[in-house]
Amino acid sequence: MMEMSEEELNDNIQSENIRVCVIGIGRIGLPTALSFANSGFNTIGMDINEDLVEKINNGIFPLKDEPGYDVMFDKVRKEKKFKATSKIGDVVSNSDVILLSLPTPMNSSNQPNYSALKSVGKQLHDYLASGTLVIIESTIEPGFVENILIPIIEGDGKKLKAGKDFAIGVCPETANPGQILNDFEKLPRLVGAIDDKTKEMITKIYRHVFTVDLIPMPNCKTANAVKLTTNVFRDLNIAFVNELAILFEKLGIDVMTVLEAAKTKYNFQIHYPGPGVGGPCLPVNSYQYLNTAKEHGLSLKLVETAREINESMPLHVVKLLSDAFEEQKKPINDSTVLLLGVSYKPDVKDIQISPAEKIVEKLRELNVNIRIYDPYFVSENIFGIDTESNLIDALLNSDGVILVTPHKEFHDIEPKFLKSKLRNPIFIDTRCVLNQQEAINAGLIYRGLGRGKL
Repeated sequence: MMEMSEEELNDNIQSENIRVCVIGIGRIGLPTALSFANSGFNTIGMDINEDLVEKINNGIFPLKDEPGYDVMFDKVRKEKKFKATSKIGDVVSNSDVILLSLPTPMNSSNQPNYSALKSVGKQLHDYLASGTLVIIESTIEPGFVENILIPIIEGDGKKLKAGKDFAIGVCPETANPGQILNDFEKLPRLVGAIDDKTKEMITKIYRHVFTVDLIPMPNCKTANAVKLTTNVFRDLNIAFVNELAILFEKLGIDVMTVLEAAKTKYNFQIHYPGPGVGGPCLPVNSYQYLNTAKEHGLSLKLVETAREINESMPLHVVKLLSDAFEEQKKPINDSTVLLLGVSYKPDVKDIQISPAEKIVEKLRELNVNIRIYDPYFVSENIFGIDTESNLIDALLNSDGVILVTPHKEFHDIEPKFLKSKLRNPIFIDTRCVLNQQEAINAGLIYRGLGRGKL
């Protein structure tokens, strides 16, 4: 790749004569690999999860909550443009382009865990062919590529040198789980690299695969800073409305009424309160910035405070539940409480850093019997609890409900239906899904996050 002239690169792209390997074919990596294969490039997905690899090679599409990619999956497999493997050594040395779409979770101390990227970096040192283009799509701290990953790939420096023996750059993914195909088709992408030639190579290849704008960045660290900034912005603003929601409960103000009116002002970007902020992005991205700041002797007080607020919201949800039991003069101890939805966001099968887990932990401390109903986790074991198979059975003989995740299915629930099924009609609405007045008129003991008592 590095030795190609501009004309040769264009010819190889147009003739689809570029071999692509996507390392990490999970939630984002698999759609990415399918997009490259669908554009005509022969693409191999590599993952250490052998069960996942086996399913893919047997024609089983694992992301049922990603509309559109099931069709693409069948198409590229039929055309023999895509397959999967768990053997990195077999594919890296025979690939022209290596994409890294690996997880960057947090450890127990809320520090970013880059072990997957570091491990693959060491293997790239062993197997990378001269002239290969490496592109990192994972969300990482500014400076990680330059200061950590490149030295790992180079190793002792005798075999490989960045910019000479291999090219490297970044194109951070910008996909929202559950809407990845839509986002890949509409959201602009950032391109940063160690030099202008690499940046141009990445841009040309991605322009062949995606129809979106590709925004050049001066370097890798700036592109990664943009990605973090967009997500941490959301974390901060959700914390802001969560704080207001708690205040409005005391003032007898409906947070939804305030937000819907506030968004009519041209420069107000609406964010909604909730039981916490979950998923593999927002919480992690805030801690990535905090980690970077700490390494440079700084503190980001606003980001720290936002994390504290959002991480405290599950406890506030349980307090709303306890207050409702106290209003009825009934003990919460040994009661049965149903959680509706445990995914970290609606209409996605994913519980990574879900606030539901902290709610479960607190309820266990209060000796509450916990039920879970989530249409994406039917008859499974989540947080050590066997989930319910249907909504009606889940409601029966429950003393209260906490709506945690507003899946589409829950938006159609009628308050009268809830009242008729519950043994005790407590309903804690963390997403303001129900109409408050209708809920009260139906006889529910209703508590809405950010909604004062009527």
